[in-house]
Amino acid sequence: MKKTLKFKLFPIVSMVMIALVAVSCTDLSLEETDSIITEESSGIFDGVADVDASLTQLYNDVYGQLGDQANFFALQEVSTDETLVPTRGTDWGDNGIWRQLHAHTWGATHEYILNSWNNLNQNVFRATQIIDDRSAPNAEQKAEAQFLRAFSMFFVLDMWGVAPFREVDEGADVDPRVLSSAEAYAFILEDLNAAKNVLPVRGPSDDNNRANRAAANYLFAKLRLNAGRYKGSGGFDNADMQAVVDAVDAITADGFALQGGFFDLFKPDVDNETIWYLNTAPGNRMWNGLHYNQVAPDNAGGGWNGFSTLAEFYDSFEGDPNSNYEGDGIDERRGWVPDATNADDDNLGIGYGFLIGQQYSASGVPLNNRGGSPLIFSKELPGLSGNPEESGIRIIKYHPSPNDGGSFRNHEIMFRYSDAHLMKAEAMLRMGGDATAMVNELRALRNASAIGTVTESDLLAERGRELYYEFWRRNDLIRFGQFTRDWEFKNPESVGADFRNLYPIPVNALLSNPNLVQNEGY
Repeated sequence: MKKTLKFKLFPIVSMVMIALVAVSCTDLSLEETDSIITEESSGIFDGVADVDASLTQLYNDVYGQLGDQANFFALQEVSTDETLVPTRGTDWGDNGIWRQLHAHTWGATHEYILNSWNNLNQNVFRATQIIDDRSAPNAEQKAEAQFLRAFSMFFVLDMWGVAPFREVDEGADVDPRVLSSAEAYAFILEDLNAAKNVLPVRGPSDDNNRANRAAANYLFAKLRLNAGRYKGSGGFDNADMQAVVDAVDAITADGFALQGGFFDLFKPDVDNETIWYLNTAPGNRMWNGLHYNQVAPDNAGGGWNGFSTLAEFYDSFEGDPNSNYEGDGIDERRGWVPDATNADDDNLGIGYGFLIGQQYSASGVPLNNRGGSPLIFSKELPGLSGNPEESGIRIIKYHPSPNDGGSFRNHEIMFRYSDAHLMKAEAMLRMGGDATAMVNELRALRNASAIGTVTESDLLAERGRELYYEFWRRNDLIRFGQFTRDWEFKNPESVGADFRNLYPIPVNALLSNPNLVQNEGY
């Protein structure tokens, strides 16, 4: 929807519009999401009319943004060695938008980069409105808004290295100031310190789609774990690492713990690990990789045949490299593929984790592709384009339910205790301690053999095995210095191009706010 607004948060003047015409034939009318446009940005602010409704809407906005398969999720996962979206025939071509992320050839006009910039900064502004004294939030409402503001600004900082900020009563004639990386870090830290002292103390609960103290401590730990990059100091300071340990200990004290039965954690049930979940359906995590002929009672149209993983990532798990059946001595987290003997209505014939080899129906009948040949998911991918419809190992961490006609309740995990557990192990290792016992405690729960002595590379690999498809792979690769390394189908010119640790600031944002400066390399 396009709309002409009297007031714009970021004004665009005639010279800028002329400049934009010079470089693009794009329609210049602004959309409401562009650069955080809001109707109330006239400079007059008397508070939000209904704090509870505004806070609920903010949660819903975050849920929708993170539940998408494009935009935020794509920037965190498809840009890594874990996930790719190969073009099969004309399917998933989309003018190369998916291929650019995996190959690291994106530019400042990439649609998902613009959308994520707009969405996250809009969240920050909406949260600031709720927090403002003129809105008169109660203490808990304010703390929840501070948590959501910290969460959104965390990812603005993580992806772009700076964070624009507008006060609620600054009108369209004021260009938003831009917080440096260190300033944004301090801003987020202040929000989290305030929020975690007020948010409710709540252990495992069905109510954990709203913020609790453990969620604030989790994000605090994540911020401090990455503090060297954000503060510009580089490295890992012992004070930051000890803060990570203390924050995770506080999460444990609130009642969260490791839990066995890996794929049960992704059912919409209360478990010991889920600290914060999104009130959004996980269909984008179930169907985007499954083949068109893999169906469920409420989805006879089958999957969308897109998302896959690299053989290199799959091979990081224990087990037979060429099959994924029960009894192959596999790491539980790699999952399993039903065969003719154990495909049934309980698994709908689909399987769990990483799907490779022949695929079956719920009755154990081998499936075919649309051309009538056996549906055999292979490790081999010819490239990012030119693929047959069955190429590539598929990922399914959330599973369609065999109950209620195959439906799946809104429940997608954002913060999980296993991540906190591994953050603490990493912090201990970076302080010169030994993370081996903590990592092996988790591996024992996941039916994986013990590691002799855990190194940094072991920790990164373990985080990949435990947390694939959970939004954190890009952040992890950057922290371990591996985001710009070589992997299959990456553009050779992007290997070692460390400027790609940050995304480019979208062209629209640069034109809207002259205080912004494009990130190096773009």
